[in-house]
Amino acid sequence: MLNSLKYSFIIPVFNRPEEVKELLKSFLELDFKEAYEIIIIEDGSIKTCKYIISDFKENLNISYYFKENSGPGDSRNFGMQMAKGNYFIILDSDCILPSHYLSTVDAFLNNNFYHCFGGADSSNIDFTTLQKAINYTMTSFYTTGGIRGSKKSIQKFEPRSFNMGISKEVFLKTKGFSKIHPGEDPDLSQRILKENYHTVFIPNAFVYHKRRVSWKKFYKQVYKFGLVRPILNNWHPKASKITFWFPTIFIFFVINSLFFGIVFNILFLVPLATYSSIVLVDSSIKNKSIVIGILSVMAFFIQFIGYGSAFLKSTIYIRILKRDPKKQFPQLFFK
Repeated sequence: MLNSLKYSFIIPVFNRPEEVKELLKSFLELDFKEAYEIIIIEDGSIKTCKYIISDFKENLNISYYFKENSGPGDSRNFGMQMAKGNYFIILDSDCILPSHYLSTVDAFLNNNFYHCFGGADSSNIDFTTLQKAINYTMTSFYTTGGIRGSKKSIQKFEPRSFNMGISKEVFLKTKGFSKIHPGEDPDLSQRILKENYHTVFIPNAFVYHKRRVSWKKFYKQVYKFGLVRPILNNWHPKASKITFWFPTIFIFFVINSLFFGIVFNILFLVPLATYSSIVLVDSSIKNKSIVIGILSVMAFFIQFIGYGSAFLKSTIYIRILKRDPKKQFPQLFFK
């Protein structure tokens, strides 16, 4: 346990000044009254947020750095090197903080200290229907098993870098994030565990994750997640889980359901229709919108097909054919 927790927020940004403006506005509403610092790392942006920063410097302790583009992981490492605090909280630029966020984190760490924590992501009332649908799909038990944060996953949780905290001690020990993206956050979590530290999920320390997405961008994102996972499984075999195969299995389940349902008997479509209905009803109730429910069904099909097909492809190349990940999938690595 550190004698006194001094927080430094580490926020990389790439061509998204308006997102930074919304995030900084939420800092002004925090109910935490102790001192903390905010470090913005501009990762080679053409549309910089420097002019946004100047509007908030009078009320917030902000340091701004511009560097050549080297990816979010390396930018976070740069920010942590520049930080004056002893506990780093890493956020994505498309997040918004609820007013209780930092007081919740601080109270938890002072009572149950961990060198690494993660929190969930959620949607806010002013998000678009698409943002709410994708948020549901990324966080629901019925679509991801709640791997992005739930009260049942308190320990040995793999924090995600949109909402993640690590102590300075851990950063110095692990050297921070690797050059892979996406996947740099679960990779760091596993390296933290290998150094005999513990990770934890902090209930109620959620952020509003305002993803700037379209269907095309969402598919590209989950496709990359699928490519990365077999690489991470290769690096960290103990972290491999049978559940990572579920989206791939789902693809074959859909194909077989459609084939047998059309060719032989429509009753073969019942399991697929039932599962889709569960997602539709659950999302509609939670979001109080049938439109969001319908979009959530579309989103989970895109998520499973994108992730599952990429996972299978990557498994063949990385686990079976033993290809070099950096040569096979250079788009996943920053130099």
